[in-house]
Amino acid sequence: MKTVKIAGVPEHFNLPWHLCIENGEFEEENIDLQWRNVPEGTGKMCQMLRDGETDLAVILTEGILKDIAAGNPSKIVQIYVQSPLIWGIHVAAKSDFQTLKDLKNKKAAISRVGSGSQLMAYVNASEQGWQPDDLEFEIVNTIDGAVDALMNQKADYFMWERFMTKPLVDQGIFRRIDDCPTPWPSFIIAVRDEFLKKNPKVVEKILDIINKTTVDFKEIPEIDKKLSKLFNQKASDIKEWLKLTQWSQKNLTEKSFNKIQNQLFDLGIIDKKSIFVETVKAL
Repeated sequence: MKTVKIAGVPEHFNLPWHLCIENGEFEEENIDLQWRNVPEGTGKMCQMLRDGETDLAVILTEGILKDIAAGNPSKIVQIYVQSPLIWGIHVAAKSDFQTLKDLKNKKAAISRVGSGSQLMAYVNASEQGWQPDDLEFEIVNTIDGAVDALMNQKADYFMWERFMTKPLVDQGIFRRIDDCPTPWPSFIIAVRDEFLKKNPKVVEKILDIINKTTVDFKEIPEIDKKLSKLFNQKASDIKEWLKLTQWSQKNLTEKSFNKIQNQLFDLGIIDKKSIFVETVKAL
């Protein structure tokens, strides 16, 4: 039995992995896939890949591309979710902020440096014509930390996946004033170079198994009810999320890789570009 460590955020996007593990599909192929939830998000997972704490990560595209450009010894082996990630821009429900314009030169709560929440703050600033050097950040680690920061005025706004933060909006803790979708596919699967070099067939088999689940994921009977219960979401929100979300079973092409890199470079998120390296083919 080959032990493989994989990390991802505890969000609805990753339910297909848990279903495959629960159904014993990896075990049938002699793979002991050990999933670790990482609520801190992409910045933490980048560090885990660097430190060898995980072999694979289901991770935000912009975050891992930035870290690979900065020397992370990992490769992108596949796009996992093709559709954009819709980042809600949230403020404390009782704050005076009403529009995006009100947030200029205000402090953003972020999970950690290099996280999607920080990188998307730069994307949003660019779209609004703000100077990126004017952005200020408060590191909060998790959503609970963001709640504390906004409620106690340590930070002014917080960007996070719109549907995962919807219960906080429904409870009157956060108020969402706008959305900022990513201009690229939301999640990819990254693998440490060392692990990929030694275990290419294992990685191929893992991708084969997860792809067979994601391709028909929306057709699983009552999957909307399961998601609603697991993630404390209204059924109507889950149905909307399922409609908007498109999983992928394809590798990241050189054309797409370069397009995303160019966007990150133009936004000032990366200051140098990586060379595209073709890895595991989509099965």
